[in-house]
This record gives sequence, C-alpha cells and structure tokens, in this order.
Amino acid sequence: MNVWALRLACTGMLVLLGMAVGTWAATHHFWPLLDDQQDKVAQCAAARDNLAGLATEQGRALGDLMLAASARQAVAEQAVGDARVSAEADYAAANRLQQERTGGEQCAAATSIIDKELGL
Repeated sequence: MNVWALRLACTGMLVLLGMAVGTWAATHHFWPLLDDQQDKVAQCAAARDNLAGLATEQGRALGDLMLAASARQAVAEQAVGDARVSAEADYAAANRLQQERTGGEQCAAATSIIDKELGL
C-alpha cells in the first residue's frame, strides 16, 4: 500500500508541477500581448477624447458663425429698408420725369426737365 501512496503522491506532484509550469508559460507568453493591447486601448481613448474636444470646439465655432450670419442678415435687411425709404423720393421724381410731355429735341427736353427738377 505504501507503493500506491508514493505513486499517488508523485502523480499529484507531477500534476501540480505541470500546472505551475503551464501557468508560468502562459503568463510569460500572454503578458506582453496584454500590455500591448492595454497601450492601444489607452491610445484609442486619448484619440477619442481629442476628437470629442475638437467636435465640441467645432460646434461652438459653427454656432458663432450662425449667430454672426443672423446678425449680418438683420443689418442687411435694415439697410435695404432704409434704402427703400430714402429712394422713394427719387423714384417719384423719376416717374414724374418719365410722365411729362415735352416737345422738341429729346436732349434739350431732357435737359430742361432735369434742370426743372433740380431747381436750376
């Protein structure tokens, strides 16, 4: 019975030795690969954070451009309205000039109408 106990103890020691050697081999084989993958994850996370910051900055800049465009449009609309108001008198004078009937040479008639409008 002593022999069987010795064989069983040797088999158990061999199994434990195999497990230890297998664990050591697997650790030394896969540890550099895991470190490399963790480095890549860190690089990807940094790139993602950088892109998120750039997208936020670009969104702010786009919003500023939209506000500036709206302000320019409002100023342009105000300028067009002011121009219409100031041009009404000129349009009325031009219409009167076109509707007046004069005789004689056309250049002399146009000169006389313009002088009359200007008060000369």
